[in-house]
Amino acid sequence: MLLQDSALLSLESGSWFKLICGASYQHLPSIRNLALAYTLAGVDCIDVAADRAVINAALVGMEVAKSFRQEAIALSYNPSNPLLMVSVNDGEDPHFRKAYFNPSKCPPECDRPCEHICPADAIKFEHPTQGVKEKLCYGCGRCVPICPYGLIDTQSHVIGIQEVLNWLTELPINALEIHTQEGHFEHFCKLWQWLKPHLPQLQLIAISCPYTPTVTSYLHQIETYIKPLPIPLIWQTDGRPMSGDIGKGTTHLTIKYAQTMINEGFDDYLQLAGGTNEHTAVKMREMGLSPHKINGIAFGSKARKILADTLHELEVISPQNQLEDYPYLLWKAVSQAYQLVGSIKTVNEEKVL
Repeated sequence: MLLQDSALLSLESGSWFKLICGASYQHLPSIRNLALAYTLAGVDCIDVAADRAVINAALVGMEVAKSFRQEAIALSYNPSNPLLMVSVNDGEDPHFRKAYFNPSKCPPECDRPCEHICPADAIKFEHPTQGVKEKLCYGCGRCVPICPYGLIDTQSHVIGIQEVLNWLTELPINALEIHTQEGHFEHFCKLWQWLKPHLPQLQLIAISCPYTPTVTSYLHQIETYIKPLPIPLIWQTDGRPMSGDIGKGTTHLTIKYAQTMINEGFDDYLQLAGGTNEHTAVKMREMGLSPHKINGIAFGSKARKILADTLHELEVISPQNQLEDYPYLLWKAVSQAYQLVGSIKTVNEEKVL
């Protein structure tokens, strides 16, 4: 099975854009509408949690986008037919967790800094039993250290690789991303043995690993173990996970990570992630990193945040929560999404042309 031409062209031109919905994010209306807006804005890949309902929500959004394709083109957007990627992991990983606490134990005099810092609006004290809205939480962990009473903890939220692999014959999943980390080699090998026979069913495989000063030694170990491969491979340089909405400086580590990968001779596709935002492509170009060295950027928390107010407005006025029912909000969301998509596509595609 060959990687579809448009996605491959984006990788080769350095204009690959991946939307990360979140490996543990399960708010179905938001996922549906994010998939709809970003498909119309031209995303190449949509990465979702290993949850059947989440996968179906993304597929619905992508399907609805087809009905608005011509209108999007008329408005000078470049709607896409994105790959659908599912994230899996080989052990404990911050991307696959949820925050939790018992709100009845919270002192009434607490200023509730957890509620204010949560980027997903997942912590609410509307009534005593509210606490964390599980489906909204995507595991960033910002609430844990800020709780003045130490009442917040996290718990893993993982689905077995065997179940995900069973879905490949039933659902149009195009790609898998393996989250691993240094010291997990035995766990990675075990997962890979499950996955390897299913590679021909996929168009792409990605490996994501958080940065450490010695991470490239671990990734070379993985590279030796898995090659040769029948499908393209993306190395995802996860610099500062789930932080792209915080500020400009969060993007530095993922670019440094990618530079290290280039210097170490990794010759597969390279894609930035972890702390990416609207400044990432600009900073990458300022540092002289051509689109043929870094093939693309994945956007997670920033990509969700820039649409958050629009999707909240929709939620307030519509119980059905279908973005396409409100054209003003639909094209507002697409315009917002395109501001981020265009930060990498418009410049890099012009260079290739």
